[in-house]
Amino acid sequence: MTWHGPTFRISDGEHIDGAWCLVRRRHDLLDEHFVEHLFVYADGLITRGGYEATDLAGLERLLATGRLALDPPHARERHDEPPKPPKPPQRSKWETRYPEPRTDESFLAEVADKISELAGRPRARDLLWDALGAWWRDPAEATLASLRDAYLAVPAHMRVYVLGDMDQQDRPLRMLLTGLGEAVDGDGPVATEKGHEWARAYFAGLFEGESAALERQAVLHADDPEGAPRPPVVLYEAVHPGGWPAEPGDFVLRNDYDAPFTYAGRTCPTVAHGYWALSAADPADHDRILGAAGAREAQEAGGRAARRADWPGVRLAVMAGLLRAKFDQHPRLAEVLLATGEAPIVYTGSSDARFWRDEGRGGGRNWMGRLLELVRSELRAAGTVQTPAARTAETALRAATRTGSQTGENGGA
Repeated sequence: MTWHGPTFRISDGEHIDGAWCLVRRRHDLLDEHFVEHLFVYADGLITRGGYEATDLAGLERLLATGRLALDPPHARERHDEPPKPPKPPQRSKWETRYPEPRTDESFLAEVADKISELAGRPRARDLLWDALGAWWRDPAEATLASLRDAYLAVPAHMRVYVLGDMDQQDRPLRMLLTGLGEAVDGDGPVATEKGHEWARAYFAGLFEGESAALERQAVLHADDPEGAPRPPVVLYEAVHPGGWPAEPGDFVLRNDYDAPFTYAGRTCPTVAHGYWALSAADPADHDRILGAAGAREAQEAGGRAARRADWPGVRLAVMAGLLRAKFDQHPRLAEVLLATGEAPIVYTGSSDARFWRDEGRGGGRNWMGRLLELVRSELRAAGTVQTPAARTAETALRAATRTGSQTGENGGA
């Protein structure tokens, strides 16, 4: 069965994940079967074609009554057709290990498995691997019995795939789970101690290889961030007709914030002034852009000026240099940047090009956010700027030290 997705439905304002597959629906009047979508959702709801909601028990009744079928019914045989030759005798399942035929029962188990997956619960295959690991760590009769139960809980037509081995398929499991002296699957080889040793050797290679792969992966990805992702700091574009607020906030990180600094021997009222002035090809435009009344006026003037031919290749370096100068020369603003911690920085708005801003699902490359994170990392590595918390702690330590010294002096007197 091929599952498609993702899909979802909204229930009481909640987003419910789902998936769908194709089945056959019997038309009550025409007595014919037509292809129909079967939707299943994480909360266990099942619908046919988006209507007639039911659940797993209801799906079982639909299959039992023939209103739903997994495959098209066999066409009626024509009486004038010659009889078909007898089928050749089939080899044992051990020799021709293909997926077992999908039945209504195994399909119901597959649907239950899909619901568990959508809900974030372990699938039958996940539980099988857990049981296999438990048996490998403690090969006792009890863990072997649990492994047998976990194997049989996997939908029958999907068991051949559980080990992910195209050559051996699930033969090592079937050999291991068959008692000594019994034929595997009833028509396969008789399980012997040698056969069990082969199965144990197979799983030894499997688990040792997996352990080595996990160790190797841990080495290669040793520098990956740990823990849950941190929520981003979103820098919104805003207008302050009455002037910037007195108490610095995240707004000071934006390029239009008034914080004059020196870069390349010139004074830039804002990062926006410096960026657009340096982008102009004609030196005569530089002073005009730097002298603009505000950041918006500087962008307007810069956007109309002819651009330097090399600008696409150097603009990232120029912007990084401007940001470094701004925060190096304004420690209070650097404190605000450092206070964002390790959170991603998302630079939004509508005035900047998509290259610099984030547009959510609409795109945008968010290079301003990335460069702010880079400068933040450089400031932290340099250690020249203290966060407000660190400065408060240092002040308290100095006060405590000073008080202790005074107490000692008084006591000595």
